[in-house]
Amino acid sequence: MRHFGHPVRWAILLLFIIAGLQLVACGQPSTTASGGEEPAKVDPVAGTDLSRVIVTEEAAKRLDIQTATVHDAQMRGTLRLVAPYSAVLYDMNGATWVYTNPSPLTFVRESITVEYIEGDLAVLAAGPPAGTVVVTVAGPELYGIEAGVGE
Repeated sequence: MRHFGHPVRWAILLLFIIAGLQLVACGQPSTTASGGEEPAKVDPVAGTDLSRVIVTEEAAKRLDIQTATVHDAQMRGTLRLVAPYSAVLYDMNGATWVYTNPSPLTFVRESITVEYIEGDLAVLAAGPPAGTVVVTVAGPELYGIEAGVGE
């Protein structure tokens, strides 16, 4: 696994901040005259330091959230667990994550261990099981929402 220096970590943090601000800019007010709802809410996941990010259908469309599945694939002659590399997120400490999509419009960050990258696939030493749906587009925006960027 690669280790990133401080300049790259700050660049990644800046990307998360910008992405979060974009969501806030395109969101609706927290209450509207017609009784509308906030574009996203964050609920703690009991027993963890993680949160569940729940977005409205309109927010999901604006963010263009796209998903794919974690699956098994032949990699270098061995059946391995893989995820699209576009699903991999790096936090400020270099830890790797994906956002799972356990139910419609609901996203939960899950820790992964990337063994190596090959093409557009991340070969996982640890992560969610095959068949798990993960976010491939808009992960940084979900991270910004979860972290409270723009509040």
